[in-house]
Amino acid sequence: MELPLVVGVDGSESSLKAVDWAVAEAARHGLALRLVYASLWERYEGQTPVSSPDRPTDEVLADSIVATAAQRARRRDPDVKVTTAVLPEEAATALLTEGHNAFAVVTGSRGRGELAGLLLGSVSLAVAAGASCPVIVVRGDTAALSAGHGRILLGIGEAARGSSAVDFAFREAATRGCTLDAVRAWRCPAHETTDHALLIGDAAAYHEMRAATVVDEALGSAVDDHPDVLVRRTTLEGQARKVLLDRSAAADLLIVGARRRQGHFGLQLGRLAHAALHHAACPVAVVPQRV
Repeated sequence: MELPLVVGVDGSESSLKAVDWAVAEAARHGLALRLVYASLWERYEGQTPVSSPDRPTDEVLADSIVATAAQRARRRDPDVKVTTAVLPEEAATALLTEGHNAFAVVTGSRGRGELAGLLLGSVSLAVAAGASCPVIVVRGDTAALSAGHGRILLGIGEAARGSSAVDFAFREAATRGCTLDAVRAWRCPAHETTDHALLIGDAAAYHEMRAATVVDEALGSAVDDHPDVLVRRTTLEGQARKVLLDRSAAADLLIVGARRRQGHFGLQLGRLAHAALHHAACPVAVVPQRV
């Protein structure tokens, strides 16, 4: 039985965009959609909806939010099965728990009560940094949100061989029938003294060659397992963060890995994933890898 695609909803425009994106994603993968609202949010956000004489204000708000999101999802695709849940927990805690039994967790880039100028909401950041399943933060322009570019962007890290992020990227590209752009950035130190570089006589060429090797090793057998996926291997000189953010402008989804250390609590995001979540021009999937 396939696990559902979980979406955090809170009534904000950002979360409704996440619902729209998630409906299309659920349809592509043949998944059910589970819309989750955490009822403690408004305690901290000062929301005061119209109250009912028979029911607590927060209960009325919760039911209204999930009903609106469910109705929106069903209008977009009646064939996608939709369920809802109102959970008496903090938003991040609720979504992290839901992630234990989810294909992925989807969130908007900003919550209902957060500052308009905030680059990324605190709930989305906490979930992306700690979830046990992939987390997709929905952001970007219309072309990216509607899968108009026909390209999945995969950032290849140093330890990407056999990674969950690679598997996730191939599955996405195969399901969407689009190109997978596997990118590795490299930099050449100003004063290169590497023996290998000296042997080949060109430090830049050495680092570019090494980056290409890392990409090939990372993709590994996944290429053979998905023969129908068109893979474009790309190595570019520059800072990894800048390279991926620049290329995200022409991608439908940016996928990066996150290493989850057993027994380690708190935020577990590298600088690259953190930058992508705050600044990418398309939705970002953070895929955890246990180490």
